[in-house]
Amino acid sequence: MKKGVKIVTIGGGSSYTPELVEGFIKRYDELPISELWLVDIPAGEEKLNIVGSLAKRMVEKAGLPIEVHLTLDRRAALKDADFVTTQFRVGLLDARAKDERIPLKYNVIGQETNGPGGLLKGLRTIPVILEICKDMEELCPDAWLVNFTNPAGMVTEAVLRYSNIKKVVGLCNVPVGIRMGIAKALEVEPERIQVDFAGLNHMVFGLDVYLDGVSIMDEVIEKMANPDTSVTMKNIVNLGWEPEFLQALKAIPCPYHRYYYKTKEMLEEELEAANTVGTRAEVVKQVEAELFELYKDQELAIKPPQLEKRGGAYYSDAACNLINSIYNDKRDIQPVNTRNNGAIASIEDDSAVEVNCIITKDGPKPISVGDLPVAVRGLVQQIKSFERVGAEAAVTGDYNTALLAMTINPLVPSDKVAKEILDEMLEAHKEYLPQFFQTVEA
Repeated sequence: MKKGVKIVTIGGGSSYTPELVEGFIKRYDELPISELWLVDIPAGEEKLNIVGSLAKRMVEKAGLPIEVHLTLDRRAALKDADFVTTQFRVGLLDARAKDERIPLKYNVIGQETNGPGGLLKGLRTIPVILEICKDMEELCPDAWLVNFTNPAGMVTEAVLRYSNIKKVVGLCNVPVGIRMGIAKALEVEPERIQVDFAGLNHMVFGLDVYLDGVSIMDEVIEKMANPDTSVTMKNIVNLGWEPEFLQALKAIPCPYHRYYYKTKEMLEEELEAANTVGTRAEVVKQVEAELFELYKDQELAIKPPQLEKRGGAYYSDAACNLINSIYNDKRDIQPVNTRNNGAIASIEDDSAVEVNCIITKDGPKPISVGDLPVAVRGLVQQIKSFERVGAEAAVTGDYNTALLAMTINPLVPSDKVAKEILDEMLEAHKEYLPQFFQTVEA
């Protein structure tokens, strides 16, 4: 095995980067990184320099020989990379704020990865990720692409369908958060908990939960129904579940399921927040401003605890564990987004799914779950249709396909409302959607 791993992080100016760097430092004995390249765009240069300086201080404090490079030249960074991680946001947080605010005008949930906001984020993001894939094919054809950019399911779907990159894994911190949350609710160490995950990104279910190898599903469902011990995330308000509903579902929903099973209450919460504290993007802008002020401190050489507020807890553990397991052929079990290959019977084999996999040097090997329970199958299939049609719209720039994707999303009440929202959102994001406007202007 060659000495010295080269890792490239696209979106390196992200506030999450210190968490990633911390994860690499912790695992250096197993994952000997020689070069870490943090890449960003001109609009993110200031943040890149602040975060990059902190990353260098963290590495120096750890006394490790990792070279940290900061660049706006993606192609220079990608040359001969072993792993490429992506964590970028096209249009930055201002675009996310539009994704959240515009649908609310139509009494539709505005959210980063679900409903109209998720579609528009996919339309902006997929052309960029496919450009990165082209660069990788040319400059580092053997590298693994580890995508954390949302909507991770739709983005992974697009890479599998519309690029020649075979080594791609989509990653999300939600399953890790669920496992940690269950462990906390049960007051046991997380290592003792194993969850059978299956579904899609932000649409994943825990089909069974084990403590020391013994199923404890009934006990966990009881805990999840209680708002005090239920699992959520910093960016999703913790509305409890009806206990009888969860008992009948016989599966652990992820925090994002609240948008589908508690649509009315979540919409009310969002409208209230938008009129008072602001949408999630507007809150995050404030959190980020505070984080970057902290990051500027030349004395700071660790990941500050305030980063937990950002909603991406466990991101580094997910990303670093995955890279470490591929590099060292660990063959441990991790939930990731990968090609289905028959793991979930009611989803096409060539589609992206989020499912437990054995992680090998050849990538994730999905563990077969057979079919999803009938109670959750239809919703998962509907969201998969949305992801597939959305990815096609992103690649073709076809208005009708985008409208179809918007309309089949369960959070959008009608084709008429879908059209109104789509028209306003396309116009609002025009500068990041050239594929939809070139043809019109031509």
